[in-house]
Amino acid sequence: MNEKDYYEILGVSKDATSRDIQKAFQQKARKLHPDVNKEPDAEEKFKEVSEAYAVLSDEQKRARYDAMRSGNPFAGAPTASPYGGGYAGSAGYGNPFDGGFPFGGAWGQPRRGQAAYNPESGANVVVDIKLDAKEAKSGAHKTVRYTRFDTCGHCGGSGSVSSEHAHTCPSCGGRGHIDVDLSFLFGAGTFQTVCPECGGSGKVVADPCPDCGGSGRIRVTSEQTIEFPAGTHDGDEVRIPNMGHAGTNGASGGDLVGRAHVEAERLEGKARTGFYLMGIIAPFLVLSAISGVFSAFAMMCFIPFAMGLFMVLSDGVLHRSLLWWKRGAMQFANGFANGFMFALVSVWFASCSQQAMLSPYGMQ
Repeated sequence: MNEKDYYEILGVSKDATSRDIQKAFQQKARKLHPDVNKEPDAEEKFKEVSEAYAVLSDEQKRARYDAMRSGNPFAGAPTASPYGGGYAGSAGYGNPFDGGFPFGGAWGQPRRGQAAYNPESGANVVVDIKLDAKEAKSGAHKTVRYTRFDTCGHCGGSGSVSSEHAHTCPSCGGRGHIDVDLSFLFGAGTFQTVCPECGGSGKVVADPCPDCGGSGRIRVTSEQTIEFPAGTHDGDEVRIPNMGHAGTNGASGGDLVGRAHVEAERLEGKARTGFYLMGIIAPFLVLSAISGVFSAFAMMCFIPFAMGLFMVLSDGVLHRSLLWWKRGAMQFANGFANGFMFALVSVWFASCSQQAMLSPYGMQ
């Protein structure tokens, strides 16, 4: 869980006064400002302390921040929601698939707070499934167990228990960003950042669901049977709609994607490298044989070519399918294309050198 502690970031206690917070921010900001500090992570740290100051320097934002912190799984009993509802428990909080702690978003990138209303489509879940050659040829049914986000049954996916409509974010007033007054530090102007409470959407869930924390989805373990048709090849995919991750706040869900992993057709590891290595060396051998020059170097080229051949043969070629050999040929062709120009230039230079040595001007 991304649980940023703004008090720790500024180096102040939980009961620090507004003056203590401002003084701590002044000291850190002056050291970390990009115009002064040229360290690679200085700008990121400056933005982090500015975000912390933007929340703790405002009494209302600080009160909501403290209330939400006391409602997370690591801080004891939950408190009343700042939006009128109640956090009835900690289930669903701290979920690794959600945006993290309410005020824990990365700088400049919207992240969900526990009560942020930000409908986003669910991602697909991709599962690699091994099939042997017989199963790939005749078809197979494979049952898989996987972890995903499902629609919350308590709130129906909306994220709110008692209200169907989202409320305007009280921290940013619906703008999706908050301003940090830096006039006392740098003379004039304000610094703008994405609102950490709504993640930039400008809206929050009116009455966050205690089961899903306002996201509208919960983590579950699902079981699904995937049917691969006859004639399936390595890398083929079977898609089952709406069995991936559910979307947040009622948005559409993703799909479950079963990807066939057929060992007999899969070109990888040593064999893949071996085909490519032979492809790179082959042009040197061919052009040397055609031109009749560079014979010494051509003999040296047999060594890496033989190494590539050994890598291919050691990968169980007798149990490989026709598709495996086709993929190997493509890899060989890629290597040949990359090595051909170098071989052409090398043989041309060798031929010119031999002619120069045989010319009258090249003889002693």
